[in-house]
Amino acid sequence: MARKAVCCGLSSLELVLMVLFLLMTGIAVGLITVLAINLNSPTEKPEEPIPSINPPKNPYLIGLGRADCTGPAADVPLMGYANLEQTAGGIHTRLFSRAFIVDDGSKRVVFVTAEIGMISQRLRLEVLKELELKYGDLYRQENVILSGTHTHSGLAGYFQYTLFMITSKGYIKSSIQPIVNGIVKSIDLAHRNMRPGRIFINKGQLLDNTRNRSPHSYLNNPEEERKRYKHDTDKQVVTLKFTDLDGDGVGMLSWFAVHSVSMHETNHMVSSDNLGYAAYLFEQDKNIGSLPGQGLFVAALASANSGDASPNTRGPYCINTGERCDYLNSSCPIGGREMCLAFGPGKDMFESTRILGENIYRKTKELYGSAEQELQGSIHAAHQWVNMTDVTVQLDSTHSGKTCKPALGHSFAAGTTDGGGALNFTQGSVEGDLFWDGIRDALVGVPSQETQDCHAPKPILFNTGEMNKPFPWHPAIVDVQMITIGSLALVAVPGEVTTMSGRRIREAVKQELEKQNAFTNPEVVVAGLCNVYTHYITTYEEYQVQRYEAASTIYGPHTLSAYIQHFRGLARAIAEGKVGELPKGPEPPFFSNLFSLLPEVPVDKSPGNTTFGQVIQQVDPLYKVGEVATVTFVAGNPRNSGDMRDKTFITVEKFHNSTSTWEVVHTDASWETRFYWIKGTANQSNATVEWHIPLSAESGAYRIRHFGHYKQRVIFPVITAYEGSSHTFRVTKTLYSL
Repeated sequence: MARKAVCCGLSSLELVLMVLFLLMTGIAVGLITVLAINLNSPTEKPEEPIPSINPPKNPYLIGLGRADCTGPAADVPLMGYANLEQTAGGIHTRLFSRAFIVDDGSKRVVFVTAEIGMISQRLRLEVLKELELKYGDLYRQENVILSGTHTHSGLAGYFQYTLFMITSKGYIKSSIQPIVNGIVKSIDLAHRNMRPGRIFINKGQLLDNTRNRSPHSYLNNPEEERKRYKHDTDKQVVTLKFTDLDGDGVGMLSWFAVHSVSMHETNHMVSSDNLGYAAYLFEQDKNIGSLPGQGLFVAALASANSGDASPNTRGPYCINTGERCDYLNSSCPIGGREMCLAFGPGKDMFESTRILGENIYRKTKELYGSAEQELQGSIHAAHQWVNMTDVTVQLDSTHSGKTCKPALGHSFAAGTTDGGGALNFTQGSVEGDLFWDGIRDALVGVPSQETQDCHAPKPILFNTGEMNKPFPWHPAIVDVQMITIGSLALVAVPGEVTTMSGRRIREAVKQELEKQNAFTNPEVVVAGLCNVYTHYITTYEEYQVQRYEAASTIYGPHTLSAYIQHFRGLARAIAEGKVGELPKGPEPPFFSNLFSLLPEVPVDKSPGNTTFGQVIQQVDPLYKVGEVATVTFVAGNPRNSGDMRDKTFITVEKFHNSTSTWEVVHTDASWETRFYWIKGTANQSNATVEWHIPLSAESGAYRIRHFGHYKQRVIFPVITAYEGSSHTFRVTKTLYSL
């Protein structure tokens, strides 16, 4: 009774408090128990993150790397238009080498795409020598492919054959060394970054961004063959997506057939052109907050079968009259060939580069984002050196053909509607010219009858295969190479392959791989401008028309058939597992005592009462986004700055009031900046910097700085660093902002 009286004597509030007390005590004891268990279980691992897609059982090891390969931004000819007057004078965008290494546990391959005109034999040999010193036989000619994006605004001077040296002012050590070092560094970084990862492949079509610049040649291909394709340029984009094991992206590599000639031959700034800008946009999108050339994500756009694929989509017209050019030989009634040029799609070359780059970027981003097919399987690499001057080609069961000693036809000197060419040469020449042939005979000799017969119907302008002083004028020994990664076959073509030529190579390699049932529906990619430069590769039918591309097919009408024969051999060896039985072939030469025609940098002088780095044209105090801030400095020759890789000649900096510090927001690698070096008289020069202020620029205080070196001579040359800065100026969203 007493207990009952006590119980019943509790108030409702007291009962609730007692229940809450008991509940809290239980919860506290439970938490203490869990904590004690965790503390006494140090070997227990936290739960692993769930992969975004189920990883393969045997993942590849992948490594990606990017490095600056920009050389001296002054005096050195730009490589592409063969115009000695088009010498470097500043930087539009920097040039980068991007390396991709893939390893399946037993074999390893490397693909490098560098933002330069093309890979020369000399460049490849020097890179391989450096790799051998560092890695022994890990990276060698069999498993390393080097490809150029074919920008015509990269630096020249990295060749060892006479024809290329003449149009490059010789072999220029200060030009080739940054390229060698940049390529090797990109491979070093990729090697250092290797880790398990995955590769996905996707492909699609990018329309309305290229135009065939030799449609008359294309139409000479068999009608039944042309009917299989909707377009006279290759619209295919092939994209590889590189991820870690969790499926998170670390890199992108894509191929698209377009000539990197959006920047015209009137340009004097180093520029990566349309493919380079597409890669730039992709990397900036992925490496948020990083300056160009920085950040972990590596994105590359590489060249494909772009030999006749022009980015100048408005087509050719006579710049003096506005009329359309003659269809057959691309010339104008008044002014001839030099007046016939192609433009577009923008109002100037900068806008055209931007439009093409943005379109390519958007397509590759779309393909990257939707890539689901994963590459899996073994890796293979096959390589041979071939004497391309003496290849017998089996054309059918009863007929054979033969390649020729190198020679260039008359239409080579005509150039293309994208630029180049001079004098009164025109495209489509199938007959010689008494005047020019007479000059040729007097200067370099008469082509042998054998060479003339071999190259017919090409009228020979330069019989380069018979010209060997001071060095051979063209290569005879050429690399043919192919690698496979799972179902992907990558064919390294040593030149500029036309649209239909590329299609034939793809088809032939695909057929050969599928014959042995070792590959099921392989994806074959033609990578252009690889390993050694041999000008163009047209079809036999295109060769008969003798436009520029055919006149520049240096090994004669059966050049494509010879390459297809050798690529079939490589594919067969891979499919049958007989790569080790392939003949190595004759090694290419490595010439010494190469000449340079680039003069030494003279001493720099500044105008009276000025110093180097001093501003002689100031910025305005206020700019609105979308406008251009411009400042001009007294400058030295940029060649005096030596190796400027990973450095910059200019910065755009923003002031932060909260910390009283300046932040670099742009460098000379940025699309928004243009660094013009203007060579004056009496060894004086200026540097003009433009900042094309983007609409995304924050309001605030900014300044533009310039860095350089000048050369003086007292008893011996002395190089001195200098820098200069503009006044501080404000950027606003509107001119009425405070």
